[in-house]
Amino acid sequence: MINIAGHHRILSHDTINKIATLILWASAVITISFLVYIIGYIIIRGIGVINISFLLDSPRMSGAEGGIFNAIVGTLCLVAIALITAVPIGVGAAIFLIEYATDNPVTRVITFGVECLAGIPSIVIGLFGYAFFVVYLGLGFSILSGGLSLMFMILPWTVRASEEAIKTVSMELKEGSLALGATKWQTIVQIVIPGALPGITTGVILGTGKAIGETAVIMYTAGSSLLLPHSIFDPVRALPYHLYILVSEGISEDMAYGSAVVLLVMILIINLMAIGIQKMCNKRMK
Repeated sequence: MINIAGHHRILSHDTINKIATLILWASAVITISFLVYIIGYIIIRGIGVINISFLLDSPRMSGAEGGIFNAIVGTLCLVAIALITAVPIGVGAAIFLIEYATDNPVTRVITFGVECLAGIPSIVIGLFGYAFFVVYLGLGFSILSGGLSLMFMILPWTVRASEEAIKTVSMELKEGSLALGATKWQTIVQIVIPGALPGITTGVILGTGKAIGETAVIMYTAGSSLLLPHSIFDPVRALPYHLYILVSEGISEDMAYGSAVVLLVMILIINLMAIGIQKMCNKRMK
């Protein structure tokens, strides 16, 4: 083969394409292999601990005995508070930036701030949550403090995904709604949000998956109580922090691996729910 400059080409185009395809396939296989190995190792080590008693009993002896029911409840409560606060704020901010705000220094600063928020280390968010929610607002170590701190983990994913999803909504649909006499807000509620819902859901789930596994944020804001909470003002130990305590203090590796398996299953269930919601939304749009 000879190229344009007249020099001999060592490899033909077909050979280069085959090599590139092989490299891409190898990259995909290596990535999947690491994922399967990690998940498989955790499941093999922890599956023997899991039973009904493990899932429904309260922890005893600092978690060396009993189950993880209280930690599961604490995790779900923290994530619920984070979602209840992050989703309306994130979607609202995205709607404002796309549908109402003009391109000016203020909106550019807001967008830059959202992107920076996504890159802030969790330990910094945890320290902020401790200083602001726990100490300054006087909420103490509680579900509310932990949930509001986790909100900052979910918020940037929600805003950015919602922005991109709203941009994909057909301009013809929006103009048609306005031409029929609908107000801008009615168009947003009835046309824009339903059309962008699959993308918004993806962002929320990505943020939730990141927040549900956080330890540093929970450590500084939610406390470490093994008791079952009775209100959002009670301290709680979430599952990731419970797992961290079991390993770092050498309490029980078996219980730690069992807790890790349950955490993986919770994340899997959340992702499956997201896929289901996306499919439902796509069917309705069709």
